[in-house]
Amino acid sequence: MKVAILGFGTVGQAVARILTSESCGLALSHVLNRNIDRKRVDWVPTAVRWTEDIEDVLSADVDVVVELIGGLAPAGEWIRRALESGKSVVTANKQLIAREGPELVRLAEQHGQRVAFGASVAGGVPVISGLGEGLAGDELVQLCGILNGTCNYILTQIESAGFSFEEALAQAQQLGFAEADPSEDIDGLDARAKLAILAWSGLRVAVDHASILARSISVLEPIDFEYAALLGSTIRQVSRAQKSGGRLFASVEPMLVDSSSPLAGVKGSQNLVMSQGRFGGETVFAGHGAGGNPTAVAVVSDLFSILRAQPARAAAFAGEEITELPVSADFTTRHYLRFVVRDEPGIIASLALVLCRAGINIDSVFQKPGFPKTRLPFVITLEACAASLVKHSLDEIARMEFLVQPAVALAILD
Repeated sequence: MKVAILGFGTVGQAVARILTSESCGLALSHVLNRNIDRKRVDWVPTAVRWTEDIEDVLSADVDVVVELIGGLAPAGEWIRRALESGKSVVTANKQLIAREGPELVRLAEQHGQRVAFGASVAGGVPVISGLGEGLAGDELVQLCGILNGTCNYILTQIESAGFSFEEALAQAQQLGFAEADPSEDIDGLDARAKLAILAWSGLRVAVDHASILARSISVLEPIDFEYAALLGSTIRQVSRAQKSGGRLFASVEPMLVDSSSPLAGVKGSQNLVMSQGRFGGETVFAGHGAGGNPTAVAVVSDLFSILRAQPARAAAFAGEEITELPVSADFTTRHYLRFVVRDEPGIIASLALVLCRAGINIDSVFQKPGFPKTRLPFVITLEACAASLVKHSLDEIARMEFLVQPAVALAILD
């Protein structure tokens, strides 16, 4: 099987190294990249054609195109043209698959080809193939996981070293875990795209990624981890999707997770996904979710799936078997509220009155000693209630003069 690689960056080079190893059995035929002369390496066989022109690839007898340039354009156009020219496609492009995945699968079917995208979610962790093939006999109803290694690294540094968010982010950038502009990661946009792919591939629900709530981890401070520890928990950026009552509940947000949960044990840049099936119960996928080599392994695994004539995306992903449901972030869960106030009499009573009017019950109140009265942090935990009720109550509380800064509200994952 002849393979062309589009994009010769970190992942592209890692894929090429696997393809050109003696034990692989696949043939690398083309490498496409801008300014190709800067990218040439002497370890790639001389028979491989280096090019900057996509027409060289589309007109050749290539069997599979591996798209690793990223972004929406020209990647989307090149993938469509490759499928139309009789070539299957393997891609790690999460943003493109989140937006156009079902359309590209239908186009592939029309031309007798396949689109495989196992590397688009959780890097080297076989989540996509595991959900689509390994659990094909079950009806999945819920997915939950940690899908962004950058956020997880930052949160574990705040937790373990007591860094501020800014300090942890700076360290992540220095070590290459975070981009110069980290907003895609810390604001949940990267994980949101991945969750949209999981909802489609695992729950069989087509969802516009932009309709999924995404909240930033930048509001968190070391004190939140101290209070979380008092509750037997830690904090992680959790991506979750659940089919219930004719709706898809979905969100990407920092949440308290119990210290005994597999989510709490995910450290550094690792990824983890838990699925809940109607018949098979809970299944956990975990491993390295980023980096050239783990992602390259996922890409090459998709290539072998195509070679074995077993589509990386099974027929269950045909358009007629994908449902569309209204999307909501209004989960009913327990909640953690952290306030920073100028201390004065009646603060707890004022907050309790607002929550009472919303029909929300307080579960507990925590206040660690040793903080100045002009900037006093304390926590209220709530019994299970709808997220919309909490938001409405906090909008009213935000107008109270004793608040020093906006409250931090986190769902507690049960």
